[in-house]
Amino acid sequence: MERADILRASSETALESRAQGQAFLLAIRAAWPLDDLSRWDAVIASTGRPVAYAVAVALVSALIGVAEGPALTAYLHAFAANLVSAGVRLVPLGQTDGQRALAALDPITHSAAEAALAPPLDDLGGRAMAVDWTSMIHETQYTRLFRS
Repeated sequence: MERADILRASSETALESRAQGQAFLLAIRAAWPLDDLSRWDAVIASTGRPVAYAVAVALVSALIGVAEGPALTAYLHAFAANLVSAGVRLVPLGQTDGQRALAALDPITHSAAEAALAPPLDDLGGRAMAVDWTSMIHETQYTRLFRS
């Protein structure tokens, strides 16, 4: 859980990830209660903060028996779908074009998941310094379209 926190470059992206993790676990508890999830509450509570979204998804995936590869692929697909959804709302891009974009991203999400699972865990980290830098700048701007 700590690794998920330290891999966030800005305080706002860390806050966003923890808020999404908390919301995800709340939705799971409400709609698809898992008996085994309650035993993890003490572990999560011991950190003193909500769990990061990626950790929450990994935890639930493990509890329901979804293997690491398909879980990561689904996680990346959901991320791509969120980006496409934002694009559909922000630019003159219709739903059909949004679905075409998502379909075009499908093989990329599969490849990215495979590539992410190949190296050892010690190699985990970010390589998008420009994204990290702009995230830090963005969180201090007065006016913006999105929180992060």
